[in-house]
This record gives sequence, C-alpha cells and structure tokens, in this order.
Amino acid sequence: MSEQLKISSSPHIRSKATTSNIMMWVAIALLPATAFGIYNFRDTHEWLVVIVTTAAAVLTEYIYEKLMHKPITIKDFSAVVTGLLLALNLPPTAPLWMGVLGSVFAILVVKQLFGGLGQNFMNPALAARCFLLISFTGRMTSFTYDGISGATPLAAIRANVEAGNSALAGVNSMDMLLGKIGGTIGETSVIAIMIGAIILILMGIIDLRIPGTYIVTFALFIGIFGGFVDGIGFFNISYMTAQLCGGGLMLGAWFMATDYVTSPITKKGQIVYGIILGVLTGIFRLFGGAAEGVSYAIIFSNLLVPLIERVTLPKPFGKGGEK
Repeated sequence: MSEQLKISSSPHIRSKATTSNIMMWVAIALLPATAFGIYNFRDTHEWLVVIVTTAAAVLTEYIYEKLMHKPITIKDFSAVVTGLLLALNLPPTAPLWMGVLGSVFAILVVKQLFGGLGQNFMNPALAARCFLLISFTGRMTSFTYDGISGATPLAAIRANVEAGNSALAGVNSMDMLLGKIGGTIGETSVIAIMIGAIILILMGIIDLRIPGTYIVTFALFIGIFGGFVDGIGFFNISYMTAQLCGGGLMLGAWFMATDYVTSPITKKGQIVYGIILGVLTGIFRLFGGAAEGVSYAIIFSNLLVPLIERVTLPKPFGKGGEK
C-alpha cells in the first residue's frame, strides 16, 4: 500500500451543526407557543414577562462570565432558550421580579456554577420553575384567563374527583387543544407547541424517540390507572385527551425532556428515559398532591441519566470487550 493511514483520537465523524445553530432553531421553534401565549393572555402583562425573563437570563450569563474572566457565550443562544423556556412556564400575571429571580437562579446556580453549558445536571429552566414554585406557590399557581381567575383544567379535574363529581365536569378538551384555557404562558395551545415540534424534527434537532416514548407511556399509564380515579373507566378517551392536552406535558415532552445536556445519548437509554418520564408524570398527576407533575418528573429523570447511560451503554466490540 502506497497510502498511509492517519490515526487520530475520536471523534472521527464531525457534524456541521453548532451549538448556536441548534439553540437558535430551538428559540425559533418556541416562537409559535410564545406568540399564542401573548395573544391568549393579552389582557395581562405576559409580553413583558417574556421579554424581561429572557433578557435577565442573557444578562446574568454575560455579567457572570465577565466577572469571572471567562469567554462570553451569550451568542450561542443557550441563555436565550433558558430564559424563554422559563418565561413560558410562568403564569401570565407573574410579577417581573419573579422572572428575573428565576433567570438568575437558572443561569447562575444551575448552569454556570456547575461549569456552564454542557455541565449542568438538570434542565436550568425547569429547575428555576420548581424553585419558584416551592418559594412562591400561591403566585405560581394563580392563573387568569379572559380577565377571570380560575382553576386550570387539570386542577378542575382534581377538584371534581375530590368532591365526588365526574372528573370531566366543566372540562372542554377542544378548548384545551386550541389553548382557550388558563395556564402558564406557553403551555396552553397544543397546536402551537406541535408547530414548534415539527420545526425541530424537520431541522433534525430532535427525533421522536424521547417525546414519543414519553407521551405514549404516559397515555397508557393514564388509561390503565385512571380507572382507579372515581368516575373514570379504564382507557377513557376523553379523560386521556384532557390529561394529554392539559398542563405542561406537551411543552415538556418536546422542548425540555429532549435537552441534549440532560437527556441520555444512547438510543436504548432514550427509550428508558421516556418510559421513566411517562410513569413518573402519571404517578405525580394521579396519586400526588398536585394536579401537575411534568417539571418534577423531568428533573428527577435528569438525575437518573448517568445511571441510565451506564446501563444502556453499548458493549465494546472485540476481544476483552465483555466484562
């Protein structure tokens, strides 16, 4: 052979995709849900919540990296995505200082203090949401729609069950699908969220493995164990539809459970991860103390990712690979 083989360390296959491109497309994919949320809650100051929360995330990252004499990374759009996701997980009537506090917690505590992008062990936006939910439960669970304060559909289902009424009394699944309900800024319209999800799939940013497994597992769990809830039979389609369209399930499944940093990289691991997410969300919603459970399910599953990858890591090929 006249040609010489060049031996080098991995990676041997490189992608043209960059962090900034990926994050930019995620931000673009979030715009339909953002635009609908601003339109849907136009009688409040939701647009200010989105702008201030996102700006606070970017500014926090810039100030920290400037003070620590680190490379400035705000151009990679990761802080924009974190701030925007947090804003979409806030009530439209949330005070602006709450969005700022959440952004500082997400960027400074969860992201930067653990080494920056790629080193955080849980989704920063969801960690900040849970931090705010624990610290300011009343404000984080107070929702207004069309100028009227009221319970979200999931909270109404829980209240109906506790009162001994039909779980679906007063709950309209079509309104939940379209987004004509109360909730956080970005979680109400399944259609707007799915438009963004399709953008991510077409651009090759995500695939169906994690969100598909998550949603199917959750639907099966609700179909089976929803029979234990008073007034609901096994695989009640209306009840399953309400649970799928309600709360942050769709936003969490497509935009937060698929986070590259906090989800498994192995294909089998992603399936296991999705199953765990679906089961935990079902447990929290049906048997937990609150009507919602997506945020806690994703964060808890984030903590299990190292174990999931260790168990599902492919075995080395060749002699000595099996141990």
